[in-house]
Order: sequence, then C-alpha cells, then structure tokens
Amino acid sequence: MSNLRLEELSARTIVAANSLTLRRGQEQFIVPISYSIADAYVDPSTTWARVIVDADQDDKVVGFVRGNFDPNHPKDEFKACVWRVNVDADEQGKGIGTFAVRALLAEARQRGFDRITAIWEYGDLGPGAFFTRCGFTQVGETEYGEAIGELAVA
Repeated sequence: MSNLRLEELSARTIVAANSLTLRRGQEQFIVPISYSIADAYVDPSTTWARVIVDADQDDKVVGFVRGNFDPNHPKDEFKACVWRVNVDADEQGKGIGTFAVRALLAEARQRGFDRITAIWEYGDLGPGAFFTRCGFTQVGETEYGEAIGELAVA
C-alpha cells in the first residue's frame, strides 16, 4: 500500500475529489461526489468527510470517504455509517478503500461507537464484495431493498 493519509476538504482537495473517476459500470451505484461534498457542509456536526492523499504520488488525491456520526438518529443504520467510499478508477485494488474504512472505524472508536454500518445496492459491479472483504456482515435490508452491513469497532 502507498503512503496514504487523510486530509480535510479544502479548495484544492475538493476540485481533485470531484475529478475522481469510476470504473465502467460503477456509476450506476453512486451519485456524483459533489453531492457528498455539499452534504458535508449541511450538517458538519454529524458529517465526517475526508480526501485520501497518496504522498508517494506527490500528494495526489486518490480517494474520498464520508461517514455520518449521529448517535440520536432514529434509524440504527445511520448512527455511525459509511456514507461513501470513492477510489479513483486507476487506483482501485491497491488498498485505498480499505484504508478509508479503517480510518472511519478509528473515528467511530474515538467518538464512542461500537459498530459502523454500510448500505449498498446489490449488483455485480456494486460495492457489496468490497464491504464484505473489509469485514462487514450483512444484517438486513433497507425499506428500498438495499443491503445493510455491519462491522464491529475493535
């Protein structure tokens, strides 16, 4: 794995995050990153958004992660959850997404949560296999038929 670190959103990193590409077929499972970036400013008390920077590539932004931490949310699956993990198409398969999930786990631990959740749509090119490889176990479905996965904060 490369020399990765997280950075908060800034003018430079927002532009780079918006330029991340997807592999063919992945776009059907995800809305544009600009939506998540905008959401990060709607309620900064619960939203945790970071870019993933690779120091070995001259601080290139290679990914984006957004979590939500709201202990008072009425739905358990939204109290501490992975809202988005995007890794640039050319950088996928190098451990960057796993780094993002581990960073979100560390943030959840620091905030006192004992688990995080992820919600994904089913499909061959969807993120279900990624979340399973990261250790998530499917524990249910949303009212819209999406999978709900859970991962204990160790």
